[in-house]
Amino acid sequence: MNLKIDIQKDGQAYRVKLAGEIDAYTAPKLKEKFMEITEHTEPEIIVDLTDVSYMDSTGLGVFIALLKANKKNNGSLKFVGVSERIKRLFDITGLTDILNVNSQVEGGVK
Repeated sequence: MNLKIDIQKDGQAYRVKLAGEIDAYTAPKLKEKFMEITEHTEPEIIVDLTDVSYMDSTGLGVFIALLKANKKNNGSLKFVGVSERIKRLFDITGLTDILNVNSQVEGGVK
């Protein structure tokens, strides 16, 4: 169980590329990294899930916490590179109605 977190800052935009598994073991580290970003004013966060091989409900909890914290600072949040399997997880839980989810990789997230 391992998760690689690569954060690139470009002005107000943060491009976060994740690779590996998001589960109870890796979620606390991911949440900590996201909370550091949301401390800034109006951050634009793009999360690339292209290389995420597994995610459970703790990952969903991290993304909900990220959404709430980011809204407090008037930030924006977008998910790109979402696989069918992870999108189904978002769909089942109703999160596609409140999260900006896209299966395409955009904005030069590498």
